[in-house]
Amino acid sequence: MGPVEAFVKGMAVTARQFFATITGKGLVTTSYPQEMRQKPQRFHGRHVLNRYEDGMEKCIGCELCAGACPARCIYVRGADNPPDDPVSPGERFGFVYEINMLRCIFCGLCVEACPTEAITHTQLFEMSTTNRSDAIYTKEELLVDPDGTPNHMFDSDRFANFEELAHADGWMRATAPQGRAAYQGQVAWSGSAGVGVRPPEAGQSEEDPPTDETGAED
Repeated sequence: MGPVEAFVKGMAVTARQFFATITGKGLVTTSYPQEMRQKPQRFHGRHVLNRYEDGMEKCIGCELCAGACPARCIYVRGADNPPDDPVSPGERFGFVYEINMLRCIFCGLCVEACPTEAITHTQLFEMSTTNRSDAIYTKEELLVDPDGTPNHMFDSDRFANFEELAHADGWMRATAPQGRAAYQGQVAWSGSAGVGVRPPEAGQSEEDPPTDETGAED
C-alpha cells in the first residue's frame, strides 16, 4: 500500500467517526448533564452528616474521621452537649465540621472510622467551584435537615442532580464483613432521618431478591 492509499484509508476512519458523532449512531456516551448515568450503590461521592430518626445529630465530635483521613482534609472540633437541649445522644457533639474537597481523595476511610455512622458518602460528584474557599464544606452544608433532606452549597447548580444526595449509606449495606456469609442480610446500623433503617444490600445470594434504595423488591 502506497502513502496515498494509506492516507485515504486513515482519513476514511476519521470521517466515519466524525459522521457517527454528528448523527449519534452507535455512540455509547450519554447527553450529560441532561442524562445522568446510574451510579453504583457504593459510589464514593459527596459526604453528608446524618441524623437519627428523631432528628438528633449522629456526630459526637470524636474526631476519628479526621484522624483516619490520609489527606488531612477533615477538621472537627467537639463540644459538650447542653444538658437542657442536647444536640446528639452522647456527651459531646460535632461543633465544627469542615471538609476540604480540594484535598479529599474520596477513599471512604472517614466513613469506615465513624463509630456512629454520622458521615457517609452520597452519589453526587458535581462539585465544581470558581474559587478555592467554596470547596471547603462546613457543617451547614454537610448536615442534613431534621427531616433528612440533604443540603448543597449551591442550590442553583444546574449541573447537580440533588436526588443523588439522598442515596447514601451504600457501604453499610454490604453486610458480609471479612467475607463471612453469616453476616449476610443482617442489619447492623441505626436508622437515619427521612429514610429510617436502610435495608441490607441484597443480591449476594440466589435466595435474596434484589431491592432498591427504599427496600422494595424489584
